[in-house]
Amino acid sequence: MSHTDKRIGFVLLSNSACPLPSTRIAVLNLFPLLRAAGYDPEIVFEPASATETPELAGLAERAKARGCSLVFFQKVHGASVLAEMRKLRGLGIRTVYGVCDRIDDEIVRATDATTIVTEFLRQQHASELRERIHIVHDGIERPDICHPHDSDAGSTPASRLRAVLVTSSTLETIPVIGRLPRDLDLTVVGRYPESPSLKQAIRGHLKRALLQPSQPGLGTLRSAGFQTRAWHPERVYADLLDTDIGIIPVDTRFDPLPGREVSYWEVKSENRLTLKMALGLPVIASPVPAYLDIVEQGVNGYIARTRAEWLDAIDALRSPEHRRQIGLAARRTVLERFSMEAQARKLIGVFEKLLAGAELTA
Repeated sequence: MSHTDKRIGFVLLSNSACPLPSTRIAVLNLFPLLRAAGYDPEIVFEPASATETPELAGLAERAKARGCSLVFFQKVHGASVLAEMRKLRGLGIRTVYGVCDRIDDEIVRATDATTIVTEFLRQQHASELRERIHIVHDGIERPDICHPHDSDAGSTPASRLRAVLVTSSTLETIPVIGRLPRDLDLTVVGRYPESPSLKQAIRGHLKRALLQPSQPGLGTLRSAGFQTRAWHPERVYADLLDTDIGIIPVDTRFDPLPGREVSYWEVKSENRLTLKMALGLPVIASPVPAYLDIVEQGVNGYIARTRAEWLDAIDALRSPEHRRQIGLAARRTVLERFSMEAQARKLIGVFEKLLAGAELTA
């Protein structure tokens, strides 16, 4: 297979100059590993601003002119995307659809293979399509960073426990847990202003005050002991290390995807969980399906469904020695299985078979 036979075109969800985390993790981080394996990854489309439904007219011709033998589509969909996928097939160029949180049988049919982040999400597709869908997880970005457990091992439980919650949104409420226990401090890292002005702070406070704290399963962040932090791809690690436990509470009420019997929260990837576990951070999480195959209750983490279960798990992790044991077991569980190198090997395996002309089955 020549060098040009291994030229892979990538259609991105977001711009590489300021990528969304999914673009960075699922695509850009893999480029060095693809090059090391002899592939030539090339961005053939990236939007000025992130969009799942880009206008791709002319993509197939550009990919052919650039010598691409395969084009990978990151999460994008819509009429223009489908049209270009079909044109690529007509030109003899293989196609792969990479997705993390959508169920789209039409796109799976239109491409030669699909990579998906969880077995649960794979099972939501039409049964006749599943053999064309392959699991490639989100890879761990910083395996070199580990929580300094030795510094508190053997010490007595602290009067207050520090927890961190990383989110892609601006949470105003805490699902399931509701009001924080008095001896728990919580840092919520999300889409918050970097340095909010007094006016922004007052507006945010009033907005929270006008929420409906009586809504089942939710509690307002007006509780004492919480603070918010703007998410940053590098600083988030410092935020995670400067804490005792990680929490991932999810509102698990039925909220189905369009035309489906499965809720949006159920098709989430393991990324938020494996991010924390790889650091050796003890984690308590809601029962997202992707998490259930990873967490061994009380051994490498905790799954909590009710407020009472959340409070019991928090109490169990007040012991520094137990936190150390859980955290180190968590790190051992995910470090190799979800490594960037392991995911690159899986993706390369898909590419190799397609480029060799094989009909691919999972």
